[in-house]
Formats: sequence, structure tokens, C-alpha cells
Amino acid sequence: MRLELYTSAFCGACHAARAAVGDAERLVPGLEHVDVDVATDPDRAEARDIVSTPTIVLTDDEGSELFRAAGAPTVPQLLHAIAAHLPAA
Repeated sequence: MRLELYTSAFCGACHAARAAVGDAERLVPGLEHVDVDVATDPDRAEARDIVSTPTIVLTDDEGSELFRAAGAPTVPQLLHAIAAHLPAA
């Protein structure tokens, strides 16, 4: 599972989103995280149809989108989204 965080340098809410993603990454073993600045990688942002920052996109190992949310998430919101897409044990 991969968590993509789309941000921009001028975005105040992006700082809060980065902190929440960092906490979630520490709490969820095996969660891969990538931070994408929409100004430096506009093609990637356009390919994901990113229209605002911050935006979180959770994907499976093949890159298919599982979950998307715009705005700065809280750690519990991120953990809930991740847990909803974990394989059943």
C-alpha cells in the first residue's frame, strides 16, 4: 500500500498534512509514503487529477487508487482510511 501526498510550497495546510502522514507512516508497518510537490512534478499531479493541495491518495501495490481525500487529514482519519483497505487477516 502506498500513500501519496500532493502538496505545494505555499500551502499552510500541507505542513499539517505532512505531519499526520509522517505519524501514520510510523504507525503502519509497510506503508510506503511519497510526497509530491505539484509545482515540481505537475505531470504526476495531473495524471492523478489533483485539483487542490493537500490531497492524499492511497493506492494498492499496482498503483490503483483505493482512497482519496483533499485537505489536511488527522492521524485517526488516515489510520481509518488505511485500515479500511488492509487485506483481511
